[in-house]
Amino acid sequence: MNKHVGNSWEQRDMESVFHGFTDLETLNKNGPVVLTHGEGIHVFDVHGKSYMDANSGLWNNVAGFNHPGLIEAICEQARRFPGYHAFFGRVADTTVALSEKLVKLSPFERGKVYYTNSGSEANDTVVKMLWMLHRRNGQPQRRKIITRVNAYHGVTVATASMTGKAYNAEFGLPLPGFLHADCPHYWRFAKPGESELEFSQRLARNLEELIIKEGADTIAGMFCEPVQGAGGVIPPSEGYFQAIRPILRKYGIPLIADEVITGFGRTGEMWGSVKYDVQPDAIVASKCITAGYFPMGAVILGPDLCDALTRVSEEAEEFPHGFTAGGNPLGSAVALKALDILETEGLLENVRRVSTRFLAGLNSLAEHKYAGEARGVGLMGAVELVADKKTKAPLDGKLQVSERIANKALQKGLICRPLGQAIVLGPPFIITEAQIDEMFDILRETMAEVFADVGL
Repeated sequence: MNKHVGNSWEQRDMESVFHGFTDLETLNKNGPVVLTHGEGIHVFDVHGKSYMDANSGLWNNVAGFNHPGLIEAICEQARRFPGYHAFFGRVADTTVALSEKLVKLSPFERGKVYYTNSGSEANDTVVKMLWMLHRRNGQPQRRKIITRVNAYHGVTVATASMTGKAYNAEFGLPLPGFLHADCPHYWRFAKPGESELEFSQRLARNLEELIIKEGADTIAGMFCEPVQGAGGVIPPSEGYFQAIRPILRKYGIPLIADEVITGFGRTGEMWGSVKYDVQPDAIVASKCITAGYFPMGAVILGPDLCDALTRVSEEAEEFPHGFTAGGNPLGSAVALKALDILETEGLLENVRRVSTRFLAGLNSLAEHKYAGEARGVGLMGAVELVADKKTKAPLDGKLQVSERIANKALQKGLICRPLGQAIVLGPPFIITEAQIDEMFDILRETMAEVFADVGL
């Protein structure tokens, strides 16, 4: 890296950019990677070096980094009508068309769509929707939100409180009233001799006990990712949603599916809710909705929640919430094109076709002496590193093994993501089997070198 050389891009970054979710020790040592462009599933830095991006940017650049149809959709819309809001009953025609498309693609028979600029904002919006709904229904005490340990729902004050990650303690979060139920990670949290179904049933019982303890009439809703993404790609244990859904219905608690990562094909189905039979009352979407070409989030309201919110908003004369760029016509146009590409250019079919090769490669990493579990679905996966396979004891955190693997892989031209003691992969939907093989060849070589370097 050239971070200390003259007026290099790296030095300019170090002097002007404040990076989030970045290991600053590594950044100060190695410097940043400043990118100029992308081609297919590869991105290129200012020195012309190519990197295979095995995380689709941040799960979202699923059609690659230079899809001509997406680029033209932006340009065409910009020439015609580049920007507007969705306030006061005014909205762009492309936004209406996108709303119709999203409802049609959703698991719901009917519904409506509310737009934001990100998944964080979309989850935050649903919290306010639920609070308003219960207050207008004469239950202002129903404000508590249930999520789960290791969940990730965003970075606003509310959604960071929903996110069950320890780092939010840095901000004095979670706020009161945000509750975290069990993480449905069978490998990590099952009791000895407990089957997956028994594990799921135990978590359901624990959830009901939590609801009773807190008071069902104080709980506004429960948010669940079909697969916990930033928690380390954790698919639900067998029968999990089938076990918790009746309990939530019993106590009249809405279930919101956070499909920011799993929506639009990542699991091999259009929705993670379909893959795992979640049966949500609303879906939160973002990331893949525009294939990463424009910031957009969406709340897709199912019929019951839609009707209830419409009624209370009519009583209040409005839903007093919104974002200036929510439902932006540029974003709507590129989202329409992204969804068309997903359906007509075979991206969803390719996820289903190559996922077998992807999961086989992932499982091959599990053969490593210090790999505890390989887990995944569709084109999302993780390998969790341990000090001991039998006890599942974690590695010494001071070794920073996952960070070392990600850094060495970067040197070899592969972008992967360290999450705790796991390495996470979520490649673009256009990836080929040959590229999948290349990705795992680099990872196997990298893991061998890193464990040798740390003396394990």
